[in-house]
Amino acid sequence: MTTTSSEHSLPPRSDVPAADTWDLSSLFPSDAEWEAALAVWEAGISGFARFVGTLGASPEALAACLDHDLEFDRSGDRLGTYAHLRASEDQGAPQPQRMVGRFQHVATRAAETSSFMLPEIMAIPPESLDAWLCLPVLAPHRIGLERIVRRRPHVLSQREEKLLAMQGTFAGTAAKVFRQLTDADMKFGNVVNGSGRNTELSNATFSTFLLDPDRGVRRTAFHQFYDQYQAHANTLAATLSGSVERDVYSAKVRNHSSAVEAALFADNVPLTVYDQLIAAVRSHLPTIHRYYDLRRRLLGLDDIHHYDCYVPLVQDVPQRHTWDEAVDLVVESLRPLGPDYCRRLGAGLRGRWCDRYPNAGKQSGAFSSGTYDSDPYILMNFQDEAIEHVFTLAHEAGHSMHTRLSADAQPYQLAGYTIFVAEVASTFNEQFLARHLLERAKSPRERAHILSREIDGIRSTIVRQTMFAEFERRTHASAEAGEPLTLERLRGIYRELLDAYFGPGFVIDGQLELECLRIPHYYSAFYVYKYATGLAAAVALSEKVAGGGKAELNAYLDFLRGGCSRWPLELLRDAGVDLEQPEPVATALERFGRLVDELETTLGG
Repeated sequence: MTTTSSEHSLPPRSDVPAADTWDLSSLFPSDAEWEAALAVWEAGISGFARFVGTLGASPEALAACLDHDLEFDRSGDRLGTYAHLRASEDQGAPQPQRMVGRFQHVATRAAETSSFMLPEIMAIPPESLDAWLCLPVLAPHRIGLERIVRRRPHVLSQREEKLLAMQGTFAGTAAKVFRQLTDADMKFGNVVNGSGRNTELSNATFSTFLLDPDRGVRRTAFHQFYDQYQAHANTLAATLSGSVERDVYSAKVRNHSSAVEAALFADNVPLTVYDQLIAAVRSHLPTIHRYYDLRRRLLGLDDIHHYDCYVPLVQDVPQRHTWDEAVDLVVESLRPLGPDYCRRLGAGLRGRWCDRYPNAGKQSGAFSSGTYDSDPYILMNFQDEAIEHVFTLAHEAGHSMHTRLSADAQPYQLAGYTIFVAEVASTFNEQFLARHLLERAKSPRERAHILSREIDGIRSTIVRQTMFAEFERRTHASAEAGEPLTLERLRGIYRELLDAYFGPGFVIDGQLELECLRIPHYYSAFYVYKYATGLAAAVALSEKVAGGGKAELNAYLDFLRGGCSRWPLELLRDAGVDLEQPEPVATALERFGRLVDELETTLGG
């Protein structure tokens, strides 16, 4: 490995060109404008007082309160999103962090003040409320009220609801500590990559090091990265344990039988969907293990470690894409979705929807975040040498276009689609990008390169996320059984899953047990299974749209326009896939097996 004295460190936020950052003016032109709007919003909290004790008096009184609440929430969405986006630019910058804290404080006060609403609505006699829901004055709120009434067994008294609302300020403390520690305080040093460039190792760049063809670089980055997690393991175990205990407490206090069922209740998803996912992946693990052995052989290794799982199997296929090239590729791949979809997406990605590149202190990973009244912003940590980052861009673009199409078609109260369907829209785009790359492949090795990426996509999105989902299920069950989630306990649960999912021929480094301490989604429990079910649905829907006609395309676009106007499983059934049946997940994993077979034939493994 060649070394060099040249350094490549992440620039401070102040040095990033404006053209490479998002333009948040569709939310607020400046921090000063945000401050003024926050003051107005805070003053508006007092407006709830006039509705206290009135909601059961008449349908008109109920509608007036709900109208006020919607307008208040709509303004709060803009304020909260702006503060969150500003804070994600640099986790160490004090002013944006203060903005987040101030917003959360005001939001908690608002939640306390408006906490009378649920108990008062629940106190309306069911027969009266049923009759009211047929009246025009409550038509805009009918779906929301029906879903509120469904929560009747889990709503507490007015005083109890207020006490729960008062916890809002500190309920997210564990997640905040995790983010600040891992994105701002923990320093991972530098690693000399295979090109001889001395580059900063961070949460944002770790995945790039795992793509390096030089195994020594991958190994060094892996151990150096996890050395920092080992140094902070007890703190991170405490934050994760605290987050799990919060989930268990919340489920118990609201009369749910378990934390997982409490989480699924919001989307009206039966527990069988979660259990079927784990069972289906477990039944296909021999095929997953066969793939790991094929990967080992194709890389010419005597053994395979986790840091060998992401390096491309085909090394001589160009992967580098500038930002503009990545945008062109993504938009071109989505042409089957129609000119309007592509025009709007292309303008946003080439404009300033996106915060493009890593900078010091920037939140790691990627996300899409917008409001009903703003652009659908995308945070990226784009690396031009990683094809995976082009797929990430396609993924987040799926979320952003989903946001815009839902906002165009639905009123504010029904535009906010759930995470369950969000992961379909994002991975659908990845499916079309892969299809496009396979169609234009010019050689067997280029095709093998895309096949390999498709295999790894299913592995990381269905298999890996299901392992994470099983970890969440086990940790919460442990806490519910009174078993403390110590560092040793967390590592033990995770080690059992690593052994099962990676198989007997895979070398599990002890440090990999610490991976359970670095997954941010664990702080929003029972989220990750939706990645897996989302990709299974996306595989089915992308095949329908690619092989169908106008009807199939319109059904999919109607799904994107659906917001939360129907339950997630209903939206997907209308689009053409039924996740209450085991077939979608099984079909995606069977496809995984066929892709492995083709890859082995193509590369002669």
